[in-house]
Amino acid sequence: MVDGKFAGSIALADAIRESSAAAIKQFREQGIKTYMATGDNKQVGKAVSDALGLDGFYAEVLPHQKVELIKELQAKGEFVAMTGDGVNDAPALAQADVGIAVGSGTDVAAETADIILVKSDPRDILGLILFGKATYNKMIQNLIWATGYNAIAIPLAAGVLYSFDFLLSPAVGAVFMSLSTVVVAINAQLLKRSLKTASS
Repeated sequence: MVDGKFAGSIALADAIRESSAAAIKQFREQGIKTYMATGDNKQVGKAVSDALGLDGFYAEVLPHQKVELIKELQAKGEFVAMTGDGVNDAPALAQADVGIAVGSGTDVAAETADIILVKSDPRDILGLILFGKATYNKMIQNLIWATGYNAIAIPLAAGVLYSFDFLLSPAVGAVFMSLSTVVVAINAQLLKRSLKTASS
């Protein structure tokens, strides 16, 4: 104000992390939708959403309303991962299928969340997702291998084909069992390579 008359205004806003735009882009490439729920006004929420290319945003949201938003998404069959750093995010972090707290945030958020981002880098969230997918795939592969071995080797050792003059000896069965263990171990070791390929 100058002499009681409006002269101008100053707008203050939190700066968007430089890594956020890259993280959102990678989420989109993986088919993951991203939404923002903020207590800020709609103008700020829209500006951030447009700058990052989010799938949508919710502004002027109270803590209990964040929980309701997550419940609505879950009711639609969506798997929800919530990221937050404040005390007001704690209820939503608890409600989400996976709660992810930013390491630089409050202790309440960190204690409520399932995962804590030590570096506070949103790109680490994608790393967690890729790691989870790769680990799950390896588990399925190893389960199929172990089940396939037992489904074939055990009946042969039990004499299913004995009438055809074929019987798997215990010694050969033991060798195949050891081989099966080695294959499963090697497949698990390939997890690191799978992660590098998925993240590149």
